[in-house]
Amino acid sequence: MGPDATNTLSNRLAQESSPYLRQHAHNPVDWYPWGEEALIAARREDKPILLSIGYSACHWCHVMAHESFEHAPTADLMNREFINIKVDREERPDLDRIYQLAQQMITQHGGGWPLTMFLTPDEQVPFFGGTYFPREARHGMPAFREVLTRVARYFREHRTDIARQKQALQDAYASLAPPPAAGDQALDDAPLQALREALARSFDAQWGGFGHAPKFPQAPSVEAALRIWARSRAGSAPDLQALYMATLTLARMGEGGICDQLGGGFFRYSTDEHWSIPHFEKMLYDNAALLALYAQVTAATSDPVFAGIAAHTAQFLLRDLQDARAGFCAALDADSAGGEGAYYVFGREELRAQLSPADYAPFAQRYGLDRTPNFEEQWHLRICESLQAVAQRNHESEEAMRERLRNACAQLLRLRSGRTPPARDGKILTAWNGLAIRALALASRVLDRPELAQAAGNALDRVKQFAWRDGRLLACIAGGRGYQPAFLDDHAFLAQGLLELLQCRWRSADLVFLRELLDALLAHFEDPRDHGFFFTADDHEQLLYRSKSFADDLLPNGNAVAAMVLYRAGSLLAEPRYLAAAERTLRAGYAAMREAPQAHASLILALTDVLDRGNIVIVRGEPRACAEWARQLAQLYAPSHTFLAIPRDAEGLPEPLAVKAVRGEVCAYRCEAQACAEPVSDLGALIRALP
Repeated sequence: MGPDATNTLSNRLAQESSPYLRQHAHNPVDWYPWGEEALIAARREDKPILLSIGYSACHWCHVMAHESFEHAPTADLMNREFINIKVDREERPDLDRIYQLAQQMITQHGGGWPLTMFLTPDEQVPFFGGTYFPREARHGMPAFREVLTRVARYFREHRTDIARQKQALQDAYASLAPPPAAGDQALDDAPLQALREALARSFDAQWGGFGHAPKFPQAPSVEAALRIWARSRAGSAPDLQALYMATLTLARMGEGGICDQLGGGFFRYSTDEHWSIPHFEKMLYDNAALLALYAQVTAATSDPVFAGIAAHTAQFLLRDLQDARAGFCAALDADSAGGEGAYYVFGREELRAQLSPADYAPFAQRYGLDRTPNFEEQWHLRICESLQAVAQRNHESEEAMRERLRNACAQLLRLRSGRTPPARDGKILTAWNGLAIRALALASRVLDRPELAQAAGNALDRVKQFAWRDGRLLACIAGGRGYQPAFLDDHAFLAQGLLELLQCRWRSADLVFLRELLDALLAHFEDPRDHGFFFTADDHEQLLYRSKSFADDLLPNGNAVAAMVLYRAGSLLAEPRYLAAAERTLRAGYAAMREAPQAHASLILALTDVLDRGNIVIVRGEPRACAEWARQLAQLYAPSHTFLAIPRDAEGLPEPLAVKAVRGEVCAYRCEAQACAEPVSDLGALIRALP
């Protein structure tokens, strides 16, 4: 077997549920999954642990695997000196959080994937780490085998120094959680004002977005800008700059190469400031967050361009990420046959041969084929000219040109579909499906697309069937079974999806499930001393650190989403336990919001719900009349409101809803801060009364 050959025999990862772990099942590395077998082996052999964390769609994870983990001399060194553990960060975000933080504290550099950490065998304390290491030294990075040799020697010769580092790390972890606000601390809008100022300072007024390249979508920041405008629009000086920050960002992203112009959906981030060239993995969580955003900005502006992007993103989710059992898969790989991005890019002559001359010329103008190549001597499509300009140049009406370009895109999508597609990570993650359920339900309401709500409901039923066991939630589904105890995000995001789905269609069983999720959250995750919620449950595997965070990262923060759902559900159900828990969580994170507002945008959005007094609108009446009122209310951008249409014949309603009796054919109860006004039977009057 040559030095770069993979082992013909399988290692321990062959039986794992994670597609990412199974990708390494034929490495010559003697991999273990995280678990007792590996930890016992490390203690027994007194070898340091080499912990490698990645995920299936990660380009640099694949590069390191090909360069080092498939390289027999490197694997021999790993097997001789270390117990090697491979972790899928999507299955075990708890481990990823702990060791990403450790890597940043130890090296004073940013984290990322693949994450490569070296741990003590007894207590899994990290003593060195990094991210990607090349096989051979280059670009100032040492060769991976050199790193392995030095780390193994350091472990043998510096055990006392390593033991001292444990206490320093534990002290650093302990310092991460800010103290809660005092019991009499007023929860005011100071964090929201600070966030507004921070967004303005970091806003890119030419290309949209916040900060410089590489650019991530930062959905919570964009949503916050939209929300800030919405709170100001009824006054004498609406904050049009906040609206501009949101709409320019979403417009530029929709035009750019971060958006798949043919197939819909968004890649993970842009390598440049003008959203042109992405890293090509497509993640469910990004596309769920952006679908929700484009639906909201459609409601706020009635702009058909935003509606089109929302519809295209929803189409991508249903076509490419929905599995045969209705759940939504985690990701599409960055790489395919030919390397990263090869599935998505085109040669000019390939397109010229595929399209007629009458179609090629405007297509080239619109999507940049009349300019220099932008990706490895080929073209990654992005919108370079407006529809109006292309129509004028080709002496056609905008409507005719729109149809011409739509047909050309459909033709090229069929061409692209004939290529070998990127691999799909087929595991179903509860948290990410919660985000997708929320997004599809929201888009269904705004776009008036009932099939999207149906897809959201099917995904919910799939998660409930396989990931809800005896009052406890599981984090992952693969092969028709649920596994891995759920985290904070799983509970919070799924509850948020349920709450949004209830606004599309009423099912009393869904309200029961919502309460069960929130009760499990309170019972097993709440911090009884400093408040807020830990990321792991009280009966979770004991790790180096039980993390609690209020800041957004790749996902909206779980504490923030939990506070929002608890406050809205508490307002809806007149449930003081939920309301009190929401307020405790906001107090626990209040200092962090004020200190770093942009990093805590989701928590500030939850705070804004409380400041806006939890508006609930409950429509009761005949099913058809209820549905019509709900359809018209869905066209409003009213982010502080929860709209529920409950038909007359709904059964099993809890008392706070059952007392809202039907009057006439249809009526609506508007409740604010747990106090309800008299019902109204005039839809126009109801809409005029909304802030």
